[in-house]
Amino acid sequence: MAEDIKKKNTAYEAEQIQVLEGLEAVRKRPGMYIGSTGAKGLHHLVWEVVDNAIDEALVGVCKNINVTIHPDNSISCEDDGRGFPVGIHPKLGKPAVEVALTVLHAGSKFGGGGYKVSGGLHGVGVSVVNALSEWLEVTVKREGKLFQQRYERGTPVTELKVIGKSSATGTKVSFKPDHQVFDELDYSFDTLEHRLRELAFLNKGIKINLKDERENIEKTFQYDGGIVSFVKYLNKNKEVLHKEPVYFEARKDDVEVEIALQYNDSYTESIFSFANNINTLEGGTHTSGFKTAVTKIINDYARKYKILKDNDANLLGEDVREGLSSVISIKLPDPQFEGQTKTKLGNPEIRGIVDAIVVEKFEAYLEENPSSAKIIVDKALTAARAREAAKKARELTRRKSVLESTTLPGKLADCSEKDPSLCEIYIVEGDSAGGSAKQGRDRKFQAILPLRGKILNVEKARLDKILSSEQIRAMITAFGAGISDDFNIEKMRYGRIIMMTDADVDGSHIRTLLLTFFYRYMRPLVEAGCVYIAQPPLYKVKKKNKEYYAYNDKELENLFKQIGRENYSIQRYKGLGEMNPEQLWETTMNPDTRIILQVTMEDAVAADEIFTILMGDKVEPRREFIEHNAKYVRNLDI
Repeated sequence: MAEDIKKKNTAYEAEQIQVLEGLEAVRKRPGMYIGSTGAKGLHHLVWEVVDNAIDEALVGVCKNINVTIHPDNSISCEDDGRGFPVGIHPKLGKPAVEVALTVLHAGSKFGGGGYKVSGGLHGVGVSVVNALSEWLEVTVKREGKLFQQRYERGTPVTELKVIGKSSATGTKVSFKPDHQVFDELDYSFDTLEHRLRELAFLNKGIKINLKDERENIEKTFQYDGGIVSFVKYLNKNKEVLHKEPVYFEARKDDVEVEIALQYNDSYTESIFSFANNINTLEGGTHTSGFKTAVTKIINDYARKYKILKDNDANLLGEDVREGLSSVISIKLPDPQFEGQTKTKLGNPEIRGIVDAIVVEKFEAYLEENPSSAKIIVDKALTAARAREAAKKARELTRRKSVLESTTLPGKLADCSEKDPSLCEIYIVEGDSAGGSAKQGRDRKFQAILPLRGKILNVEKARLDKILSSEQIRAMITAFGAGISDDFNIEKMRYGRIIMMTDADVDGSHIRTLLLTFFYRYMRPLVEAGCVYIAQPPLYKVKKKNKEYYAYNDKELENLFKQIGRENYSIQRYKGLGEMNPEQLWETTMNPDTRIILQVTMEDAVAADEIFTILMGDKVEPRREFIEHNAKYVRNLDI
């Protein structure tokens, strides 16, 4: 009887593939389906294929996933799941695998009964990968046979045929993105590594292997500790306050909840939430339930043991979450996603489920571990005192009539345009470059804010100290949108923030300090793509009466091929201050001719790790990071 039930629960057959609609518009409007035809869309193809393998892991029938980047930037993903159904679809009269690869949203995730929980619901299915690939081959091990079929730009060019025998089961999908569709075809090993590591954390015990045949690199991710290992990974470059992460799991109403948390001595929180393996960057009801419960439990504990006196105010959420690293992972049958990027969980019932589980489990942990509980509460109390100090300092940064005052720190030169969407502000290193920028800018829409020297390293400071920094106060006041929990992107006075620093070590350090500040305390700016890095030229070449600019060594070589190497003069810019206002405008500030790089945050976990490594206290991880990335440095001026 038990065996019959097991067979019924893990059945995966052709009739479970439910058809919703066709593929017509995918090649015409690829951006609608994968977000973009740039690097993000290119990597999205891999996520769609890997999602299918992970869905097999979620129902317990897949243990190994192998992803390979081939020398021609084609990709293979192979799993040892049940093997894609090959039977004839009852309505379409084609093999089920062909239906899934040629019909948009055809799959057992869409009401077909093949999966109770699926991670691929945020995507568009492997059919879109097929449509946007120059070629795709699928190989299925199932029913003792080895099946294979090939497609070109979404169209089958062979029948599904048996090419051999197999005693194993599984699916292998190989594809090459179409050069007619994508702006670039170069896969990033680091991007794939970050996401596959994340999936291995979220799916305890599964083994994911990533191989890059271009560079002969191979990495394997397998974490029997699951999200406990994830939290340890988040805190590996930080000093933790209690040795082992707190972990609890529970199931209620077909919803599985897993939570791991651990406090460290930093001043920021790092909470990462997932629903069916989808990174819910904007949080949602599971995150809200978690935060509410943690705040309640720590306050209740502090009251019970008289750590908080009767006349003391309650600790706030930001107090109890200071230095908290946490991973929230839930699995649910019907996730509802909201928000601009569809990365916010909206299921209302989840808030109460998570809240109740955290209250029960975290309360028990604190009672059973009084030494750890005292450390956690003491940190929250210190954070509360710092918050009160920060509140007073914050008042000084709110935008009032001081914006028009000549005493404004930072010497802001504002623009005349009042519509923020049309305005941009340059954060410039030093008075010399600031002077050139002020003279060279278009005063209508470009504001200039010079900063003297390096700003405070916010990774090592609480908000009250941060707000005592003259340079940081100048930026907050100029932007007009507040800071930290008070930050409101709708109040921004500028639509773009452009960091313009020298192309040397000091300039690079200042950029990193600024990016750390934006990421930790004005993160919506980074998420909204409002932060940019100016790219001033590195060289000016003069030949006869003409001037040419090169932004790197490669451009310089190409320039010499065009103009020759005779009778020329060359200047290597050491700093922006060496350019006169006209040159700065022409090369770096004129929207028609400048090059600016948009700062994006594809992977919040990776961003958090990098800022901790670069700006944190531990020296060894920073040394390893620099050694590992030294090969990518193009211009080093010391």
